[in-house]
Amino acid sequence: MTMTDLAGIVVFVLGAVVGSFLNVCIWRIPQGLSIVFPASSCPRCGHSIRFYDNIPLVSYLLLRGRCRSCGERISLRYPIVEGLTALMALLLFWKFGLTLKFAAAFLFVSALILVAFIDIDHQIIPDVISLPGIPICFLLSVFLMELPFMEALLGLVLGGGSLYLIAVLYELATKREGMGGGDIKLLAMMGAFLGWKSLLFILLVSSLAGAVVGISVMWAKGGDMKYAVPFGPFLSIAATAYLFVGDYAVNLLLYHQI
Repeated sequence: MTMTDLAGIVVFVLGAVVGSFLNVCIWRIPQGLSIVFPASSCPRCGHSIRFYDNIPLVSYLLLRGRCRSCGERISLRYPIVEGLTALMALLLFWKFGLTLKFAAAFLFVSALILVAFIDIDHQIIPDVISLPGIPICFLLSVFLMELPFMEALLGLVLGGGSLYLIAVLYELATKREGMGGGDIKLLAMMGAFLGWKSLLFILLVSSLAGAVVGISVMWAKGGDMKYAVPFGPFLSIAATAYLFVGDYAVNLLLYHQI
């Protein structure tokens, strides 16, 4: 086993640990609870989770997806978030190596995972994540990702501004709100980190994916349009994809070069 292989294993494990913490945040932030205290407990019986029952991925398998104390089924979301975060950590390690760029990119992607699952559960993107995320992502972009200052600044301004304009036009045309303020702030955060060139790719990919899923949901519900599909997860997927295929996407969309 090479040192690179060993580092990859360590990164994967640490990514799963971060994913376990994200699960705590996904549960507590929408309720306005502390993400530090008290210790994790079963939502049904309130019994504190023992340290050996809180090992990312492993404990879920050993417990067969049930609380040791009361037998309540543990949501499959928990290992999904842990595994997804671990996988993203490994992919980013392969792309950037153990560098400051890796640290910045992993922090950004972890925030997107957090936002996506909160939006799925509650159809909100908390300001406590997006508002501080905008300046933090801008600083990470300029000082660690080495994105030019104006490119990051334009990404921030155009990211928020483009969705705001779309939201205003949609509301004028349909007389109902179609885009939440959380999505607007989220795209501003993405633009600040990835730069203005990423915005076309993110909007195209997220809109296409959202349309496919939205139409599928309406079809499954018999054409009922009252079922809202949160847009945050699609923005997050598109922004994460841009991290890996950004250069190719920019050349293809802006310069028509492969």
